[in-house]
Amino acid sequence: MNTPADFLQFIRFSHTVFALPFALGAMFVAARGLPPLPTFAGILAAMVCARTAAMTFNRLADWEFDRRNPRTEHRHRLVRKNVAAAWCLASSAGFLLSAWSLNRLCLLLSPVALGAVFFYSLTKRFTHFAHFFLGLALSVAPAGAWIAVTGRLDFPPLVLASAVLLWGAGFDLIYATQDHEADKREGLHSMVVRLGVRGAMKLAVWLHVAALAGLAGFGLAAGAGGIYLASLGVIAAALVYEHLQARRGDVASINRAFFQANAIVGVAFVAGTFFDHLART
Repeated sequence: MNTPADFLQFIRFSHTVFALPFALGAMFVAARGLPPLPTFAGILAAMVCARTAAMTFNRLADWEFDRRNPRTEHRHRLVRKNVAAAWCLASSAGFLLSAWSLNRLCLLLSPVALGAVFFYSLTKRFTHFAHFFLGLALSVAPAGAWIAVTGRLDFPPLVLASAVLLWGAGFDLIYATQDHEADKREGLHSMVVRLGVRGAMKLAVWLHVAALAGLAGFGLAAGAGGIYLASLGVIAAALVYEHLQARRGDVASINRAFFQANAIVGVAFVAGTFFDHLART
């Protein structure tokens, strides 16, 4: 019998730490601190529901591919397919309700956001740029949080969303190197298939350099101070660590690069935005 722990493993719930900090950081900056509790709760609920919906949809879309991939063949044993479909529908409804609770613009844009996070799962069937669609799905988080607080979309969150898009595409390139042979065998598309592992790793470096520049640009656009800029040094060090680990090429090193480094990136960003605000108030 499947357990809640099985489902959380099925959707890799721990990876929520990647996108959530950027939503929280955007929220802190937009609200100039902590927003009212209902807004904070609505943003948190929307984030968790959106990611749960996106990941269950991804698992359903890739069900047969995952069964034939040695790295992922265990996934379909964790949760029955009908249970995953039910969770996808329930979490999608939860996301729409959360958006409704925030403001009118969030509600109007919520189907677009849901479509963006679902669409990524289909892109590797027809384009090598699938990694950038993952980045786009992640970039919805900070933009949505900003809209939730202010009721509008301004220039700073667009800069931040662009940085998140590049960062997400870069780390997905690294992670996708594990599936190079499986993707080729299945006829799936990725920049790793197109460029090879070495070429994909080089592209990931440049994407993360551009992402770091984008995070600096967000700080300038949002009027951030020295603490936020100092946090970029931590983020830069985490990205360097990520690429040094990934260059080893073994599964354990790539997993360390993927989870540990990106968790540090997210925590450093949200801490930088929060404590920077406290220091200037």
